[in-house]
Amino acid sequence: MEPFTTLSAVAVPLDTPNMDTDQIIPARYLGKPRPAQVEGLFRDLRYQGDGTPHLEFPLNQPRYTEAKIVVAGRNFGCGSSREQAVTVLVDNGFRAFIAQSFGDIFTNNCFQNGVLPIRLPANRVEALLGLLHASPDARITISLEDQTVIGPDGMAARFEIDSFRKDCLLRGVDEVSLTLSSEADIARFEARRRCEQDWL
Repeated sequence: MEPFTTLSAVAVPLDTPNMDTDQIIPARYLGKPRPAQVEGLFRDLRYQGDGTPHLEFPLNQPRYTEAKIVVAGRNFGCGSSREQAVTVLVDNGFRAFIAQSFGDIFTNNCFQNGVLPIRLPANRVEALLGLLHASPDARITISLEDQTVIGPDGMAARFEIDSFRKDCLLRGVDEVSLTLSSEADIARFEARRRCEQDWL
C-alpha cells in the first residue's frame, strides 16, 4: 500500500446522509473483476436507467475529476459489509473521507486498504460542505502526522485516530504485510516448536 502522510487535493461534497454501500457500489458489480467494478461507483446515483448521466451529481461534473477527498453526510458507508465499497472508491482515486460518522465495517475496510476515514464534529463538516459548494475547486489539506484537516478557509480541525492504525497508514502497511515483516521470527519459532513439541 502507498504510505499516507499528507494529502492536499480537491474535495467533492456528498451531502446525503446514510449513503450506504449499495449506493456506493450496487450489488450487481460485486461479482465482476476489480478493474470492471470501477464504473460501478455510485452507478445508480450517477446515471439514469438509459445510461445518460445525472448532470447534477457531483462526480459527473468536470470540476471534480481530480478529487481525492470526499466530504460526506453523516453515517457514510453504512449498510452491508462489502469491502468493494472502499476499493471502488480507491480505484477511482480517492484517498480520504471526511464525515461526522461512518459505518463501522466501512471504517475498518478503509484502514485495510490504505485510505483514511476522518470523523469531525457535525458543525465543521457542515462548514466544509458549505465551503465546497461555494467554491467547487476548493482544496482540503490533511496531515496524518499532525492529525489535522485544513479547510479552504484556512481553519484547522484536529481528528482522532488509533495509534496503531495511524502507524500502519504512515508506513503503508496492512495487518498482513505487518505480520509478514516478522516472517523470519515466525519461522524460527515454528522450527523450535517442532523440535520441542514434536508430539503435536
